[in-house]
Amino acid sequence: MTAFPGPYADYVLDRRRLRRKVTFWRVLAVLLALLTIGAIWWRATSSGVPGPRDAHIARVDVTGVITGDRKTLELLQQIGKSNAKAVLLSIESPGGTTTGAERLYDEIRELAKKKPVVAVVGTVAASGAYIAAIAADRIVARKNSLVGSIGVLAQVPNVSQLLDKLGVKVEIVRSAPLKAVGNGLEPTSPEARKAMEDIIASSYDWFKKLVQERRRMSPEELAKVVSGRVFTGEQSIDLKLIDAIGGEREAIAWLEKEKKVPANLKVREWKKSSSTRLNLFTGAAALAGLAGFDQLAQNLRSAGRPLELQALDGLLSVWQGNL
Repeated sequence: MTAFPGPYADYVLDRRRLRRKVTFWRVLAVLLALLTIGAIWWRATSSGVPGPRDAHIARVDVTGVITGDRKTLELLQQIGKSNAKAVLLSIESPGGTTTGAERLYDEIRELAKKKPVVAVVGTVAASGAYIAAIAADRIVARKNSLVGSIGVLAQVPNVSQLLDKLGVKVEIVRSAPLKAVGNGLEPTSPEARKAMEDIIASSYDWFKKLVQERRRMSPEELAKVVSGRVFTGEQSIDLKLIDAIGGEREAIAWLEKEKKVPANLKVREWKKSSSTRLNLFTGAAALAGLAGFDQLAQNLRSAGRPLELQALDGLLSVWQGNL
């Protein structure tokens, strides 16, 4: 052991004791974090019932561009297994991909077999978002909400003339005349346009039949709403696109009266970003950072980071194509 002269000996010993104390508290903080994670995880999984343990009304936000992402579908599945007595779909969306809206519609219909579901429209529920709304048992919207935009589109920017001006020629070898047509790199032939129009027409027919079936419309009533335009909530009442004017309060009143949902239940918000997994990793990362383990904190934050929104592709059921 190295000997230190008089005045330095106490200083070195104090530094060593301080270092041992800091290390002790860091280790203790990590152990407490792990114990907390374990306790929360055990509580969340031991009963087999996801979400809040008390009876409640679940609120789910359907916002932004609809893609039918896996996390949204899983969230609806979890609500179906929970103690929620009813579900409010809070819709604020111009639509999205047609297939994504179809996936969301199917999952909402499965949820509606287990619990009553009401769609509450905010500013807009158009195109794919309206597909989600009609999956509910009832649709409530404000007088000035925008509803409808029943239609399908496919957009392909055509840059063939620009390429000609730049002297760029794209060579394309096809196995068949209609392979990869409508690619934007060459003029669209009449045959290619006809093929694309057939796809749009098929998807459009599916959309119209869905609306007619869910909203119980006659062919004449359907013809009034399928031009692709949006309607205000007030217009939508007479057109049978929605069931009532109002918001969440009116939706809950209907649930209590018509679906016998117990009165005065709390509304609990369910969010993808509030999943147990994400909360656990975020909390553990914060504790690790406080304890001085920066690299561990960074790894925990990365593990809990949600996936980025993927780019839209395929057929679109969206009100504003420039989103």
